[in-house]
This record gives sequence, structure tokens and C-alpha cells, in this order.
Amino acid sequence: MDFDFATPVERRHPSGADWPSQKWHRYGEDILPLWVADMDFRSPPAVIEALHARVDHGVFGYGLVPDGLRRALCDWSAEHYGWAIEPGWQLWLPGVVPALHMASLALTEPGEGVLTVTPIYPPFLQVAERTGRLPQQAAMRPPQAPGGEWRLDLEALEAAITSETRLLLWCQPHNPTGRVWRTEELDGLAALVERHDLIVVSDELHCDLLLDEGARHRPLAAAYPALAERILTLWAPSKTFNLAGLTAACAIIPDAGMRRRYAALAKGLQPDGNVLGLVAAEAAYRHGEPWRQALLETLRGHRARLEERIAGWPGVTLAWPAATYLAWLDLRQAPALRDAGNSPQRALLERAGVALSDGADFGWPGFVRLNFGTTATQLEAALDRLEAVLGG
Repeated sequence: MDFDFATPVERRHPSGADWPSQKWHRYGEDILPLWVADMDFRSPPAVIEALHARVDHGVFGYGLVPDGLRRALCDWSAEHYGWAIEPGWQLWLPGVVPALHMASLALTEPGEGVLTVTPIYPPFLQVAERTGRLPQQAAMRPPQAPGGEWRLDLEALEAAITSETRLLLWCQPHNPTGRVWRTEELDGLAALVERHDLIVVSDELHCDLLLDEGARHRPLAAAYPALAERILTLWAPSKTFNLAGLTAACAIIPDAGMRRRYAALAKGLQPDGNVLGLVAAEAAYRHGEPWRQALLETLRGHRARLEERIAGWPGVTLAWPAATYLAWLDLRQAPALRDAGNSPQRALLERAGVALSDGADFGWPGFVRLNFGTTATQLEAALDRLEAVLGG
């Protein structure tokens, strides 16, 4: 089946409808947005068809998580990750960001430490403070030379652990660097988690978007079954199938005690499931695989084009994304931005008319995150604008 990833979809003024888009409306009419992590592609036809059928029913009362969705996720996990999960392990939630905050509230006590590794998706850095816990951070090891990769610094991570540390907020594949962690890194992480008796929330939202041919995701809880009782895994169809606005995510919690604590805390702090989001999720996991494969081919081409263009920009280096549609750029040595200080994002917004995500929000000023999950036409237009500023 052919899927259209080439035709731009009007998101700013779709047929005169008043449907504001965070991505396309935040920065104004003349700005090309490559920032927030949603794609500019229509979702899989099977998802759209399932939503049409549900809308045609015409009644949108309080729903329940369908048994079919639970089974669909079990089947997806077994087929794609080799992990046999059970329907009863699943807690469906309105999104991963609230899930992170509820995990902190449910699984730690006030004053205990919540640790994460930077650079990291910005909400990770806000969880501890928002929930009355102790914020703790450890930095990754940046590339030592152009073309190198960011690495997990296990020594820095262990040095950041104190007697208060209780919860580790983990991300694999990694947002924003696009890293797929090596086995030796994960082995070291697992040993550290056990040694310090930590609980882990593993955000694996981008696990279906491994870009290298033949790559296969291995969930942290599946790779280290002896630690599964202390791991809460977060999944969602939102990134894979471009369903972010339908607010459906899932916490996979094998340990019954942890699951009860989490579910009890969530009562009253989150709404019941979005009936359309649950329908979309089941359709995506049941019928979205051909679309996903076509998407991966598109993203591989965009990644290659991005690398080709950035190679001609003096002082700009790209962290090669092995997964996701997000690219992490180091602009600290770019001659064109010497006067930009710690905010190259703001400089490029003003001078190039392109909106990127500011690395300072991820804990690393001087960097930007670029979303290449858009059509080739839109990507090239944005890269042309950036090159006019950064190309030397």
C-alpha cells in the first residue's frame, strides 16, 4: 500500500477551520516550525477509518479501556520486542508527562530524590520540583570529536546518587540525542539500579522509531527481568503514529504492589480514558505496521538529507540519531552565532525564521533540537533558511 509522506498538510489554516496547532501557531505566520515532537504527516488510514466509525456512533460518554486494545498491545510487544506482557499489567493514561509526575508522587516520599540524565526531554527536569521531591541530575558524556556519539557516563550517574535518591527517570531511545543505548551501557545502568535500590520509570516512547536497518528495541524490563519488579515502562502510539493530540499512553507495571500504588494515586488526578484516543491506539497497534515501515523509510531519507546539509555549516555538529525524528545539534562553535550567547534557538528564530527547541530547556545551553518529521518540501525550505544564516 502506498502512503503519502510527501504532500504538505495545511495545519495553520485548514480550510478555514479554527484548529490551533501548538507547533504551527506558537511562533507566528512567517515561522517554519521544526520544534515540538509531532509530525506533519497524516496518521495511518486505518486509524482515521476507526475514528470515523467511532465518531459516526455519535455518543461519547465515559468509556473503558477495551479488552481488544490490551490484547493488541500484548501482541505488539511480543512481536516487536519479544516481551510477553500481560493485559493486567497495563494502566492506560492521558499522557506520558502526567505519568512521570504521578510516578514521582506514587513511588517516592516528599524529600526523596528524583534523578535523571541530561540532556533530557524538558518535563523530566520539572518532575521533582513540581511534586515536592529533590531534583538530582547527572550529565551524559558529549562526543569527544565530530561524528562521535553521546555516551552514558556511569561514573557521573553514580556520583549523583545520594542516600535520598529513590527514583530514576530514564529515556530509551534517548530524547533529544536519538541514542539507542549500547548493551554495556545498559548493563552498567542495571547494576547501578540494583546496587542503590532504585525504582526506574523508563520512557520508551520512541521505541518503534529505530532508524537503522535491522535494529530492534529491547525494553529495559525485558532485558533485565530480575529488575522488572522495580521498572515502570511508558509506551504510547503518539510518536510512532502521530497521535499526540489524542492523549493515550500506557504504563506497563509487572509488579502488582507498584501497580496498585500507582493506580490508587492516579484516582482523581487524571481523567478517564479518551474514548477516541483508545480507539486510535488499538487501530494503530492492530493495523498500523505497513504505515510505520513506510514512515521509517521516509525518516531515513530525511536523516540522510539533514546530515548532508549540516555538513556544510561551519562549527555545527549533528548527533547522529539512531532513533526518533529528532536531531540534536551543537551550535556552540558556529561562527555565525558568536553573538548569540546561550540562546542560538532565539537567534535562529529571529534571523532564519525557523523555530527549533532550545537546548537550555533540556539542560544544555548552546544546543538545539530539530524535528525532521515533516515533508521533504517543508524540511528543505527550513534548511534553506537555516543555511542562509549558518552556511558561512
